[in-house]
Amino acid sequence: KVKAGFAAAIVLSGLPSLSSTYSSYLQMNSNSWFKSVFYNCCCRCHTSSSSCLRSRRRLDPSERPLQMVYDYLASMGYADPVRVQQEAANSDLSCLIRFYSGEYSSAAERTLLKGVFSVRKGKTQLHKWAERQVILCGTCLIVASVKDSLTGKMHILPLVGGKVEEVKRRQHCLMFSSAGSQAQTYFVNFDTLADYQRWHRQASKVVSQTVSLVDLSCYSLEAVPEYLFYSQDITHLNLRHNFMSLQGPGGLLNLPRFSQLKSLNLSHNRLGVFPECVCEILTLTELNLSCNSLHAIPLQIGNLQSLQTLSLDGNHLSSLPDEMGGLFQLNSLGLSFNSFSHVPAVLERLSVVDKLAMAGNRVESLDLCTLVRMSHLKNIDLRLNGLRWVKSENLEVVSQVTQLDLRDNCLESLDLGSVCNLETLHCQRNQLGTLTLSGFTLRMLHASSNRESNRASSNRNLLEYLPDWVCDCRKIEMLDITRNLLSELPSRLLNSLSLRKLLTGYNRLQRVPELLDHVPLEALDLQHNMLAELPESLFLKALNLKYLNVSANALESIPPSSQSEESLSTLQELYLTENNLSENCGALLIGHQNLRILHIAYNQLLSFPASKLSKLELLEELNLSGNNLKTIPSTVSSCKRLHTLIAHSNHISVFPEILNLPEIKLVDLSCNELTEIQLPDSLPATLQELDLTGNSSLMLEHKTLNLFSHITTLKLDQKSTTTAGDSLSASSPWKHGYSEMSGQRNKLCVSVLAVDHFRDSVEACYGIFDGDRNEEVPRLLQCTMGDVLCEELQHSSVDSVYMCNTFLTSHRKLGMAGQKLGASGLLCYIHHETSDPGASFSLTVANVGTCQAVLCRNGQPVPLSKVYSLENCTEEMERVKVSKAIITEDNKVSGVTCCSRLLGCSYLSPWVLPKPWVHTEPLCSQDEFLILGNRALFERVSYQEAVCTVQAVRDPRAAAKKLCSLAQSYGCKDNIGAVVVSLHIGEDSCTCEPPVTTTEPRGPAPAPVPAPVIPGPSDPATNLSSSSGIVTEFSSETSASEIGSEAGSTASDEHPSSGTVTRPERRCSLHPATTLCGIMVPGSGGTGPHPGLFQQQPSSTTFSSNQSDNGLDSDDEAPLEGVISNGSKLEVEVDIHCCAFQLRSGLHESSKDLDFEKRGFDHPGGKMRRQNSVVVSATNGCLLAVCGREIADLKKSPSTSSLFGKKLSNGSVVAPEDSHNLIEVALEAPKKKSGYFTAPAQQDPEDQLIVPPSLEQEVREQLRGQSPLVSGPSAPTTPSSLKDPVWDHPHPPAFPSSLVPGPGPTPILQQEVYDTAL
Repeated sequence: KVKAGFAAAIVLSGLPSLSSTYSSYLQMNSNSWFKSVFYNCCCRCHTSSSSCLRSRRRLDPSERPLQMVYDYLASMGYADPVRVQQEAANSDLSCLIRFYSGEYSSAAERTLLKGVFSVRKGKTQLHKWAERQVILCGTCLIVASVKDSLTGKMHILPLVGGKVEEVKRRQHCLMFSSAGSQAQTYFVNFDTLADYQRWHRQASKVVSQTVSLVDLSCYSLEAVPEYLFYSQDITHLNLRHNFMSLQGPGGLLNLPRFSQLKSLNLSHNRLGVFPECVCEILTLTELNLSCNSLHAIPLQIGNLQSLQTLSLDGNHLSSLPDEMGGLFQLNSLGLSFNSFSHVPAVLERLSVVDKLAMAGNRVESLDLCTLVRMSHLKNIDLRLNGLRWVKSENLEVVSQVTQLDLRDNCLESLDLGSVCNLETLHCQRNQLGTLTLSGFTLRMLHASSNRESNRASSNRNLLEYLPDWVCDCRKIEMLDITRNLLSELPSRLLNSLSLRKLLTGYNRLQRVPELLDHVPLEALDLQHNMLAELPESLFLKALNLKYLNVSANALESIPPSSQSEESLSTLQELYLTENNLSENCGALLIGHQNLRILHIAYNQLLSFPASKLSKLELLEELNLSGNNLKTIPSTVSSCKRLHTLIAHSNHISVFPEILNLPEIKLVDLSCNELTEIQLPDSLPATLQELDLTGNSSLMLEHKTLNLFSHITTLKLDQKSTTTAGDSLSASSPWKHGYSEMSGQRNKLCVSVLAVDHFRDSVEACYGIFDGDRNEEVPRLLQCTMGDVLCEELQHSSVDSVYMCNTFLTSHRKLGMAGQKLGASGLLCYIHHETSDPGASFSLTVANVGTCQAVLCRNGQPVPLSKVYSLENCTEEMERVKVSKAIITEDNKVSGVTCCSRLLGCSYLSPWVLPKPWVHTEPLCSQDEFLILGNRALFERVSYQEAVCTVQAVRDPRAAAKKLCSLAQSYGCKDNIGAVVVSLHIGEDSCTCEPPVTTTEPRGPAPAPVPAPVIPGPSDPATNLSSSSGIVTEFSSETSASEIGSEAGSTASDEHPSSGTVTRPERRCSLHPATTLCGIMVPGSGGTGPHPGLFQQQPSSTTFSSNQSDNGLDSDDEAPLEGVISNGSKLEVEVDIHCCAFQLRSGLHESSKDLDFEKRGFDHPGGKMRRQNSVVVSATNGCLLAVCGREIADLKKSPSTSSLFGKKLSNGSVVAPEDSHNLIEVALEAPKKKSGYFTAPAQQDPEDQLIVPPSLEQEVREQLRGQSPLVSGPSAPTTPSSLKDPVWDHPHPPAFPSSLVPGPGPTPILQQEVYDTAL
């Protein structure tokens, strides 16, 4: 057996110029050596394909391994033969496809347990212990002679319903007993504990079964194990996902030997033809032959008179034999995803079949008269057929059909007036203009998303009014008419005595009719209409109403809950977001005393009545974001069940009294005006997340941080002073903000990648990854995709090539994690054209799955991505259908995912592919911002609404948070992620402006920008990228919050100030001022960018250091300035990406001394620590420079090895040459209870050398005599920067001329580049 990667070795061996001769070489008939290895030596192909995860099969004589590898990689998306060779030679490919050579070891051995042990029969002592061969196969225990196990005398013990017990008198001994009055018993003494446990575990499964079931699915079997035929009591046999053959001792021809077999599953076995031997098993009642490429059914099928269920889905059938009409007991027939062009006539004789399952065929027209002759059919499923007409040639009534599913067809009109007893109708995603029904018995109608216009904007239907028959439906319980053009609702509809759920969102309703009598309505969705008021009788008449969503309207008030002090309201969920409500509405809420969820965000509340809030004692979730609140009433402490409080984007200055609540889990008070926090003596153990970012005046004491030590996620702004290096950030043409919120699963499965200065140049990279139900794959993609893109850019300058290869390589790097799990992904790369670096910027977008990007140009949305879901992409739906995938009723491939293209989920290949959609858009001065979001965001928020929302908020972080909050208020229960990137690109991509004098506006400050790290000049070939962008936190399985958010921004941390100050000249990235050692030199003549300039990427992320004491011996000592550490996880605005640092020298000796003195121990923003000749700034916690002669020692030091390419668990500090090939780096992510990415808040105290104040002067004197180090950027003399009046861009400060080094000779050392991390 050859280990993984053997196929790749063969592909490349002896073929130095394979690219030119590849196709012809694969077809060479003289390739006898390869044939002998791969076929005559029983080679098996191990592929993670659609048939089964880790399935193996024997290659056919006509199959060529080289061609198989080529076809597999080509189907993934690789187009270049040379690149195919490189990928085939990569060992990571073994997770997707591999080959073995050697003797074929039957997989049947894995289906049984076998060994020679000491055995005694019976419970008495009459029998002696003897060596016997013992076999546990199927449902029986077989005891046989050691020599003649198959030909000699055998004792068969049926175990189903029996017992297996431990014998305590003997070590490693089990007692097996059969069921029934004639029960037999065998004692088996095992040699080792491992054998004992394995046999005990397997036998326990068998004896616990209620039926004689044997499950041999996904074992790569070619034949049934011979020992299985001794289990004559088997009634259910599952052989799905194998490679069963007809011939041989255990082939399908031997299946009639099972005399009691009732259920047989042979699906996904690549049979090609119907096995006629199955028709000889007359006891069969259930037969599954799905996905076997069958083209015909034999006439012998009529022999199975006992057959009740027959599944023939996913084949190539176009007709059925008349003999099937004799199967009078058949009640379930699956014909979906075949090639039928009409309903088979034989169904008229199958009088017991009540469901017509023919989804995914080629039925273009349906004559209702055909259904009249099939009077036994009640449920009709004709999804995905390309159906164009449903007609009735006469007026015959179709009375038996009660459920009809016509989704995803091409119907323009539908007349079902003759179907008089219809109860449920699904006709979504057609092109319906008219719909006619007989609604007397109708209970549920789903007719949304028809006649789509521009899906990117409105996603509307054409229904402008409801037909009369809808109001005449006396039994209708649920009505979904969202996304139409309705301007009014009939009064009779709302006063229906049967309607319980009404969904009328995304219409043009201006009023809702009054309720005339008590109605049983339980759920009412009126969001996204034009309502200015609600009926006064709504809560008085709809006493059963539990859910009401009226978000995104123009409401100025809400109706009263009752006319007296006592209220009978049962309302539990109320969503009032994005209206014009004032604080007066608070008094009208007290009657809803059963309210659990209240969203009243983005209204005009100046306050919330304290006495009213105390009445809502059952409140669990409260969202007050985006109002003008200055305080949260203290009576919130009366809401003892409150677990989530969201109140960001207000003017709150006093921390609310919520930390005494026993069940509080999440508190979001970001983007407010908090100054201090009054804490109780102890905090509730349930508190999991606290977000205090965006509160520029908030100062937390060390004692306060210690109280937060148990919080899973603490989000704070880092307090850092603006430095000279901020000039690059200030002149950057873009900045970003992002937000993430977890849904009901309390598990954050969305990750964001954001690098404002990609590849240390004027480029940017942004991405978002949505794992739906898994957090592993988004986390891995976040950690590696930036590095992969950086590497691919070195190989190709063609956008479609490097973007496509980035996705395909990332798919391969997922390894084992990407076999069963997958994620949607979107990557945006802002860059200059390679041919003309001085040209305008371009935006290249690539995506798979449902993550989307939209560009705002002149105030209008410009979609940049393609949604790869079965519902949205017709060509992808057709491709999946052609490959015979099973699409379930919820439109998911094999019931797993609704996406046809994903990163990961390789076991669903070729149905689900990783090849992305790639699009490049030139950027211009009319481009305002870019929005990235996942499926959950854009399902609830349209492109146009998202653009208008960001335009109104302007700050990227606040805009991203609002988008997520709106999506939740609109009914989203899943994970939500949003990234907003503001763009300031001039006509020539220049962002320079002359200096002006202005008054700094007052307002909440966005996130701060930490001091950047400035390396020396380097060779462009050695420039390294930020490996992972922003590493965001991930919600844990036990996260207490239903809503978790994270917002990051590159805006500066500003304090309100008054008066006029001089704003320095802002320079763009194309025309920056001359910089030297990270210091801007006023008046210098240089105009080109500094070759080694690197801008540190600020991010909001979570850190953890349970062992850290902040470098202090006791709480009496003051903490280091600029460093916030309390032994818990906290969020600060710092960089945790891989940074490329470089050694250099050349400053004049006196200048270096002066520079170090000014930026060393007298640094106003923090203290400097010297450790092993490594200068570390307490302000930003990043390595600034390393003395060249001590690098070797530092690499060997355990405390500093992580700074030199060590493979850390979060994948942030791995050298690019290693991280490009090893996905396991990210797989080693720390598995904390919280499940979040964590990194130490500071270095271990044992590794720090704290210089006492009394020795500072002496240390300075000693350092002057040593070789100088490149120190960090100096502190600015200008204390703060001014906000841009539009997007709050920070501006560079002025620098004193005394910090500019004088001229002098510049010795050059050998340059080395190292990866370091915080």
